[in-house]
Amino acid sequence: MTGSPTNGPGRTPSTKAPASANSSGQASFAALREQLHEAATSFADGPGALEGILLGMVDDVARAVREPLEIFPVCHHSPASALAMARRLREKQPKVVYLELCEDMAPLLDELRNCRLPVAVQAFASDVDGFPAEWAPLSVVAPITEASAEYQAIAYALDTPGVELVLVDRSSDHVFQWDSRYGQRTPQEQSPPADGVPEPEAALHGEAVGVEIGDLRPRFAELEEHLLRHGKVRHWSEWWHQYVEVPLGDSDHDAYRQVMFLVGSLFRRLAPGDGDRVRVDEDRERYMWTRIREHLAAGGAAPEDCLYVCGAFHAASRVEEFGVAGSGPFTISARSATTWQHGLIPSSHAAIEAQFGLAPGSVSIAATQWAKNLKRTRVQPYRLAGQDGGKKPRATKKAAPAVAAPPPEAAEDRLSGFLRRPPVLDTLDEAELLGWSVDIVRAARRSGYLASTADAIAVFETSILLAGMRDRAKPTPYDFQDAAITCIEKDAVPGRRDVRRLVEIMMGGDRIGRVGYDALPPLARDVHDRLAPLELKLQQRGVQRALLDMNSRPELGACSDVLWMLRRLMPHGAARPIMGERKLGERSIQESWDLALGTHQRALIELGYEGVSIEQVLEQRLRRDAYGPRATTAGVLAAVEDATLYLGGRRLADELGARALEVLAAERTVDGAPDVLRRVRGLLAYYRTAEPVLPPWVESFVKAGYAHYCTLLPTAFTDEDATVGQVAAMLGFLFSMESLALSLGCDRAQLELAVAQSRPTDPERTALLWAAQVQLGALSRAELRERCGELLANPMVVPAYPRYLSGFVHALVPVPGLADVVVEAVSNAFGRLPDPVLLPWLPSLITTLRAGAADLAPLLIREAGRVFPARLAALDAWVPPWREAPEEGAPGGDRMRAAGGGGRGAALLFAHPGTLDAVAELLGCDGAWTAADEGPADPAGAVLTARHPDTAIAWESLLTGS
Repeated sequence: MTGSPTNGPGRTPSTKAPASANSSGQASFAALREQLHEAATSFADGPGALEGILLGMVDDVARAVREPLEIFPVCHHSPASALAMARRLREKQPKVVYLELCEDMAPLLDELRNCRLPVAVQAFASDVDGFPAEWAPLSVVAPITEASAEYQAIAYALDTPGVELVLVDRSSDHVFQWDSRYGQRTPQEQSPPADGVPEPEAALHGEAVGVEIGDLRPRFAELEEHLLRHGKVRHWSEWWHQYVEVPLGDSDHDAYRQVMFLVGSLFRRLAPGDGDRVRVDEDRERYMWTRIREHLAAGGAAPEDCLYVCGAFHAASRVEEFGVAGSGPFTISARSATTWQHGLIPSSHAAIEAQFGLAPGSVSIAATQWAKNLKRTRVQPYRLAGQDGGKKPRATKKAAPAVAAPPPEAAEDRLSGFLRRPPVLDTLDEAELLGWSVDIVRAARRSGYLASTADAIAVFETSILLAGMRDRAKPTPYDFQDAAITCIEKDAVPGRRDVRRLVEIMMGGDRIGRVGYDALPPLARDVHDRLAPLELKLQQRGVQRALLDMNSRPELGACSDVLWMLRRLMPHGAARPIMGERKLGERSIQESWDLALGTHQRALIELGYEGVSIEQVLEQRLRRDAYGPRATTAGVLAAVEDATLYLGGRRLADELGARALEVLAAERTVDGAPDVLRRVRGLLAYYRTAEPVLPPWVESFVKAGYAHYCTLLPTAFTDEDATVGQVAAMLGFLFSMESLALSLGCDRAQLELAVAQSRPTDPERTALLWAAQVQLGALSRAELRERCGELLANPMVVPAYPRYLSGFVHALVPVPGLADVVVEAVSNAFGRLPDPVLLPWLPSLITTLRAGAADLAPLLIREAGRVFPARLAALDAWVPPWREAPEEGAPGGDRMRAAGGGGRGAALLFAHPGTLDAVAELLGCDGAWTAADEGPADPAGAVLTARHPDTAIAWESLLTGS
């Protein structure tokens, strides 16, 4: 290492330098001390606590100025800081740039050249190890805009040969290790928009924890309120723009540094006693200075050739580790076992404002101020070569030789003159203000406002008036915004945007960044490559329509597979099908999609943190759902269905099916029975048509489910927590799977015993039990009709009759053949009950059926349409089929007597014997027809049983057990 020798790692000893530097600092800032002493005496009626604070601020400034390693204090997204940074980098040409940014984000910074700013560097972890599981997923973002000092430092270091960029702030893992408040607060502590309606672009960062350089905002609420009130502004961003940003835009390097040191010291000394936050701030400062000393000791660079870029709040630090010669032991804790993924995600001005509690439009105004500063000062900013969205670089000039930094003892007091100097009143730029007024009226008219030239004049004059009331010679963008809202926005907003938003767009707009193809993770690039046959600009924001005709272009089938998986994995709206569907056993030959992958680029990038392909991510998520602690049988079956639908093959589906069997065996409730029934029916229908044999797990699941639900059935009938729909679904599973379960070795007696042991008490489940008994043969349909008639005849039961009907309707799930009985029960109620009883009873019936059986209503409607006459005229003479009785002499009675009394009864066979003759000839049978009125007096009956009695004898022995 060049320069003075070291004494141990990271330490630069200095025996006499601190004393001389301290005396120099005392002499350099003597005038400032005297000025602040007089101010404390005047305002506080004598020196005391105020003097201690003010003089302590001078000590902080002196200490930071005399540090051998030049400290460059910045404020987050400040055009003045960016301008001063660009100017200083060209003057000093440092060999090493230390930057306050998470040290694990360093490998991604070179990818910024493939992006269009603003973007955010993100650290993401979906599987946490060492943190509470409810914190997952963990996300840390550091947004970067072009009008920021950190971008200037990054661009300079990456594009200048021989310059090293070192990130020294805590890692993303330490952000959560040190933040004990994260579990008790929301990640975004932000101010709501002025109109209460958040912008869609404000959610680009999701719920990530923001990391910014230079958080310069008073932590003392009374101080911020005092500054806003006396500054005649509404928000801290406006105060900063008026009283710090504009004055520092034309200051030299020394004045800029000392003012930022002073502001950082002021806010630090007046910060409230928030122990956790102060501890984290001080630990960050110890961390950064420790990393700096380690790098200096290992790299051999001299402190005079380095530049340390950090927030002004941290530049005025008082920790023992401060400086290259700092003392005090600080041990950096080890990172947790959490695996972090890093990438770039799109950002926007609105997202930055929302995440860091800035005034809406402040970042856009800062971008406009940055452009004006560059034009006025002619400072050439740094920009990464090949930066997306930028102008072509001009011919590079020969770099100016490095200017040696002045020795620390030679630092002059620039604060005294800066504080004594009266504010420079900018002259009114009438052309600029007039252009603003005309542009906002034009934008308002396009958005539906009835604005005219008179409104432009009113906005112009009101802006000047507001600036004068706020002691400003030149209206700021905030004054102009207030004037435009006052003069144009009268009662309501006719379009999508209000005037405040229109001003923000006019001042620079909510610029939304974009991550370039080369900077995307492998998964995102793979998605773009596989969707290339669609010939769409997928990185473009907004909705695009994709038309897929797989019949004429079979290669689009692969695109369809990708789109359906994206629909399953990404947020709603990223890939939305307009035409076409995908179900088990069904694939559309034509599809239409609305795609907004550019708008949801962040979600696509975060998918890339979970795997290298969407198939891998989908498989991981399905496994996570199936093997999670809260997995249910219905959820695992849904995972089986998705695995079959999107991934194909049997490997994963069979594995998840076996997991569904395990979860079913462990469940003790019937909460998911309806979903289980629906999904098992769908999977069975698919496998029976698409596979030669059922998968083994399906057979095992049906056997286990049959025994499982038979065991739970008696308890479910009396359990108050179980709904009638869940009990009906259990019976539906048992009855619909009965034939398959019996063929696999299950015993039907188990179901009969379960139904016999059920003793429901409420009307709905009682009706459901009667339906189950009818299905099992323990109750005939005639007996069921008699019970319904007894219910209607009992005045004490009539008020509860709608609940019985609800039970009957739910019974259509396990016993759909009872639809005619249910229609009969409803019709009898309307036909027999008098109006004084029926009218109060109707609302209860309607609400009961709508709440519990709305999906079964179509089945009842179809049955009623089949039974009731189709024309109104036929209704008067219509007799319900359940009231018809065979009369003596009726054709129906004759047929019944013929069938029961030994007559032939098959009249059509004798009237048209040709069909039976053809069948007999086909089978080779010879025989003659007897006349319809002839025949033996004592018919032979079943002739085959007399000729071949062995079959009948075997059945008799099987049934009787003899």
